[in-house]
Amino acid sequence: MKLYETLEQQLKKEPNFVTDNGELKKWVVLNKAQNFDEELIGLLLDNADLKEKFFVNVKDTLVFNQNLFVQFLEQKNYLNDSYTQYKNKVGLTIGGKYLKQRNEVALVWPFKDCILEGGQSREEQKREEIFFNEILAQDEITQLLEPKVLTNAKVFDKEGEHPFSSFTRDAELNKKRGLPEDTITDNLIIKGNNLLALHTLKEEFAGKVKLIYIDPPYNTGNDSFKYNDSFNQSSWLTFMRNRLKEAHSLLSKNGAIFVSINHIEIGYLSLLLDEIFGQENKLPIITLKAGTTASYRSINDCPVNVTEYVLAYSKTSNFRPNAVYRESKYSEDYSHYIINKEESPDKWQLKPLTDIIHKKYRCENWREFKKKFGANWKKKRYEEMEAFAIENKDSVVSLNTLQKPSKRIQEVIDNSRVTRNKVFEISREDADSIYCFNGRTLAFFSSKFRDIDGDQLPSEILTNLWTDISFLGLGPEGGVTLENGKKPEYLLKTILELITSHNDIVLDYHLGSGTTAAVCHKMGRQYIGVEQLDYGDNDSVIRLKNVINGEQSGISDYEDVKWQGGGSFVYFELKKYNQTFIEQIEAARDTNALLAIWEQMKAKSFLNYNVDIKKQEEHIDDFKALSLKEQKQHLCELLDKNQLYVNLSSLNDADFACTDEEKKVTKDFYQIKK
Repeated sequence: MKLYETLEQQLKKEPNFVTDNGELKKWVVLNKAQNFDEELIGLLLDNADLKEKFFVNVKDTLVFNQNLFVQFLEQKNYLNDSYTQYKNKVGLTIGGKYLKQRNEVALVWPFKDCILEGGQSREEQKREEIFFNEILAQDEITQLLEPKVLTNAKVFDKEGEHPFSSFTRDAELNKKRGLPEDTITDNLIIKGNNLLALHTLKEEFAGKVKLIYIDPPYNTGNDSFKYNDSFNQSSWLTFMRNRLKEAHSLLSKNGAIFVSINHIEIGYLSLLLDEIFGQENKLPIITLKAGTTASYRSINDCPVNVTEYVLAYSKTSNFRPNAVYRESKYSEDYSHYIINKEESPDKWQLKPLTDIIHKKYRCENWREFKKKFGANWKKKRYEEMEAFAIENKDSVVSLNTLQKPSKRIQEVIDNSRVTRNKVFEISREDADSIYCFNGRTLAFFSSKFRDIDGDQLPSEILTNLWTDISFLGLGPEGGVTLENGKKPEYLLKTILELITSHNDIVLDYHLGSGTTAAVCHKMGRQYIGVEQLDYGDNDSVIRLKNVINGEQSGISDYEDVKWQGGGSFVYFELKKYNQTFIEQIEAARDTNALLAIWEQMKAKSFLNYNVDIKKQEEHIDDFKALSLKEQKQHLCELLDKNQLYVNLSSLNDADFACTDEEKKVTKDFYQIKK
């Protein structure tokens, strides 16, 4: 067997490398090779011939010869043999590689290779960027992103708030959904820095989440993304990239991520998601009508922007969403009525609906109908046809052209084209009969009817233009408000129907007022919500308590929901350490308050290793001479940012004084037995 045939056969063992028609996705393999993908390298090592060809033994260590592999695959991308690598290849090259074959088009920005710590606790706060370079500050990043100690755990149900006892791990439920039997099955609400929370969640939920939905800050200048304006674009992109990379690891193989965004950042975000999730896994961009011109004040801005978008990506390219339908209007394509449907199909007689409507009003044709009803005659006839079609949906049909019929069916279609005005029936064992008439096939209007929110209505498959979701009057939903807006429950209901099934795990790490969690609770999905901002009376916990008590806003009264209350969730926080001092500093209103915080910092905080407390005290007058903003910045700089939260490795460290309750919930979450 030729080497290329051996390679192709081996690569096709991985479904993600194969198209629906069985062809090898060479562009995907190339991208994997250029990123030293473990899955690809493992496949190559499993075959002796490929192992010998594409690996070099260096002191008993096999090293992947990436350049040779990529060159070999590119050479075979156009040809079935090695006759010439230049045949059919015309174009520009860089370093001997054709541009078409290079996977180096990328979105690049300052500090892309960094971790943006990010941790404001209130929406109005403004933060200076804290960047850690992935290479130069590897130790700091490892410590920063280590799983955290959990604290303040409690359980909420219809009887109120209860002390935490243990996480639920329903083995039978986990078997049904194909997850390890010891996976946590509680709904979770987590308070704390969402980047650090994602790294904490990986310990328990990596590869188990079916859907991630996020409504991140849009970077409009007026939203919750309050960072230094000098690097605003870079900060936002780094902020998003850090979190999306971890989100990717949490998704299951058949999972998907949906990200709300507006026109400002949609271009950058799309390229960023292409990079992390793969362009081949991109789903259609969903367009939402999120506003109207009714309340728009400026008459100079045109066109008025009333849209928002949802970018969606699957984890793998063989992803298949659920079929979701929406109510549709009657289509005049359903233009004929079978007069005598009770007889055998060969005796059926088809009559145009227009003739039936005209006759109802004693009109011989459309001209007489127009004369009777004037300028609105078309609207009147449409309404009459619609009412008639709905009432007689089993006998109203459209005449269609069947796409790619089998030879047997095509022969009947051709016969019906010759023998006019007669219906031919094609019986099938495992499907409904096909009916042919005058070279066309019949489609019954009744086939369009489906249960839509409890009613049998004409429907159409969901498209990527969602204009039926209202963003108006959302204030009452859930009994909480959000200054910069919240998403409609019906939007989340639609996404959940499209991607998930009952009991699937859903994650939202920009939880806000809790819409995602509320909808999941009502629809029987397990949810994980993460929020680091403090919304006070409009917090997600308050909303979920309302949901448990049976609140009736949003989707509660939909026929397929009929929410009556009940259920529970577990709340816990990432245990803060230096983060507590940062929040105190940011909340301070004058120098005296900051000096009091400094006294506490000297006694209890973790300061940077190079901070000399004695020198700080000697220059305290210089500190007092600074502006309040500069004083806050200075105190924050003294703190060790790797100790914002307590790491799991410090659970038993006396310096962090973790309580027995904190140890209990932390060990239970991470399944630490000792």
